[in-house]
Amino acid sequence: MNHKKNQDRRHFLKKTGLGSLVALIGAEIVYALPKDYTPLVLENDPQTLFGKHQDLIVRNNQPWNVESPAHLLDDRTTPADKMFIRNNGLVPEQIDLDNWTLTIRGESVNQDNTYSLEELKRKFTKHSYQLVLECGGNGRADYYPPTEGNQWEVGAVSCAEWSGLRLRDLLADVGIKSNAVYVGFHAADLHLSRDANKEVISRGIPIAKAMEEETLIAYQMNGTDIPLVHGHPLRLIASGYPASVSGKWLTALSVRDRVHDGEKMAPPSYSIPCDPVQPGEDVAKENMCIIEKMPVKSLLTYPKSGAIIKERTPLAIRGHAWTGENTVTKVEYSIDFGATWKPCQLEKGKNRYSWQHFQAKVDFPRKGYYEVWARATDNSGKTQPMLTPGWNPKGYLNNACHRIAVKVS
Repeated sequence: MNHKKNQDRRHFLKKTGLGSLVALIGAEIVYALPKDYTPLVLENDPQTLFGKHQDLIVRNNQPWNVESPAHLLDDRTTPADKMFIRNNGLVPEQIDLDNWTLTIRGESVNQDNTYSLEELKRKFTKHSYQLVLECGGNGRADYYPPTEGNQWEVGAVSCAEWSGLRLRDLLADVGIKSNAVYVGFHAADLHLSRDANKEVISRGIPIAKAMEEETLIAYQMNGTDIPLVHGHPLRLIASGYPASVSGKWLTALSVRDRVHDGEKMAPPSYSIPCDPVQPGEDVAKENMCIIEKMPVKSLLTYPKSGAIIKERTPLAIRGHAWTGENTVTKVEYSIDFGATWKPCQLEKGKNRYSWQHFQAKVDFPRKGYYEVWARATDNSGKTQPMLTPGWNPKGYLNNACHRIAVKVS
């Protein structure tokens, strides 16, 4: 049997009869299946394995990286079935909740301390926030020359409700030294080589970010246990930074007296040139800076691109806007390719680092082809560029205006 079959797949097989398998495949299974065998056609199906919406786009399956089309992100709070997947390694094959622990260690703790799941839930106050998580490479597909990595379009972003304890409360309980600079995470995902001695990813955040009230050690998503593919049973959530710092399957935190030096902390991973470069230019590692705050951005979630409406019919548009700073202060739309802009109605976010919903009614002057563009501005005065921003070797931080096609007939 294929050794890469994970826990979700086995659970699915135990609960699914032959009739259901036939319905999923869409054809009769002619010969008897071996015990606990997953048909190949389902082996690479995120709908079956992870309960994802059938229209999500698989960018990679070794490891799993799956994108949500923009129109599926219309919910105010992103449901699990429409949430993108970004993995660097393999999903853990066994989750032993009774023996799962979180260890706090490092040069800048008074002494190492280990907590059980039950202790984390019992000892610390539970907090809930709606928090944006966005892959640093969201929008990579638009860069030219092309850059390596998953060719995300616009849907590697979500805003679920995350619940758990504040990281700062945990650090206060452990006791950290005044020389603390960074907090790095360690996790239980498996390296693609399946070598248990190789860490898949171990990134981190500056101590100031760790101390923000919205930075959580989460054990729930949208009011229930975090789905396995999204980090069950524990996940670090540090919204406003690239989602790569929000480590899944959390087993340990290192409180460092220096910038964390774990796997994928060194350039070019999650780093951009410190100064602008020409497209396609090679950049020395010493001239690259770690990405911290994500840029201001917006997404049109209704209607789906390609909408056809009747002449003299106003079009209701809506979407979300977010920023790695604090808040979005303005969202505008354009139907003349950015020559002029009109305001959208913008709501306040539920909390800091949640996305903010916007809407507008759009009138078109006559029949023809149009594009509706959206543009957000944040509280620091930064505005989305109309075109793809500065090229970088890994294709990070594309926050160009999102646009949808509309035909008036």
